[in-house]
Amino acid sequence: MSNILTIKPKTKKGTILIVGISSFIGSNLAEHFKHDYKVIGTYHDTPVSLDGIVCVPCDVLVKEEVQSVLYAFRPDITIYCAGISSVIECAKRESFADALNTSGLFNVSEYCQRYKSQICYISSGYVFGGEDKNYLEMDIPDAITTYGRTQAAAEFYIQKTSLNYLVFRCCRLYGRGINPSQSTWFELMQKRLSEGQALPMDDNVKVGFLDVAYLAMILRICIEKNVSNRLLQVCSKDIMTHYEFSKEYCRLFDSQVDLINRSKWMFPISKNSMRSGSGDKLSFRLDISNIEGYLNIDMPKIEESLQFTLKKLKGSSLDSSHKTQGGGEGIKFI
Repeated sequence: MSNILTIKPKTKKGTILIVGISSFIGSNLAEHFKHDYKVIGTYHDTPVSLDGIVCVPCDVLVKEEVQSVLYAFRPDITIYCAGISSVIECAKRESFADALNTSGLFNVSEYCQRYKSQICYISSGYVFGGEDKNYLEMDIPDAITTYGRTQAAAEFYIQKTSLNYLVFRCCRLYGRGINPSQSTWFELMQKRLSEGQALPMDDNVKVGFLDVAYLAMILRICIEKNVSNRLLQVCSKDIMTHYEFSKEYCRLFDSQVDLINRSKWMFPISKNSMRSGSGDKLSFRLDISNIEGYLNIDMPKIEESLQFTLKKLKGSSLDSSHKTQGGGEGIKFI
């Protein structure tokens, strides 16, 4: 079967603007695309220096700054990776979460329209209510968290106002970022396991898990196929709790599974939610039949994603200082 990672254009095909390049997803997308596209990145508080990538400061809440960047670089595609992606932080800072996750996107989307750039938004399954069901693209969002509510609002805005958009509603993405001041949850898990520390992992909320490289590969396919005005759900075939995921990680990476302890993480549910509290088991299973059929691909199981990660990191579960992208088995064409 073919592998999207083996397709290498001879010349750079266009310009991609990544808003929020210092973020975990933004930095990984930049590394993936920089060899085949001219990549421009914007940051706010965290200056970034990446080989082969032009990085400039930009506050997405200031329209003039957003306009200046879009006008100067005229990107073919703009990927919005800014915002607060923590369920807990969004609950603690609701106004700021609203500003970054919605108003900032609105500003970027507005100038994408003016300068004819396709807007790509990275959303999540948290737009739904956590019921034990397969969530479809067409299902009406019923978010139970501030984070999910802001993402649902962003999805709605883009689909109603943009003439050229892509929305990727993703499961839990994992991997390594470039921000030295803020490690990803995956890096923290690796670090604690390598140091022999006990690791309490949540066994209350079930989600899909994918290496962030899968999102990059799917985005590449969409760009190559000129896909537009679509909402696609990106998820593993199966779902697990973080507790189950970490045990599977230990098995594949040959780490100490007895360090993993069953726990219950804070999951702040909004007061106006239909759910009375966070005691219920939650499940965010995203249906992937549409993306598999439309793009003619076969999404992996969580075990397959971790095997890909193991190969990409060359078995390194200890050293997170070298945050590079590698090869390996990727998305399979059916």
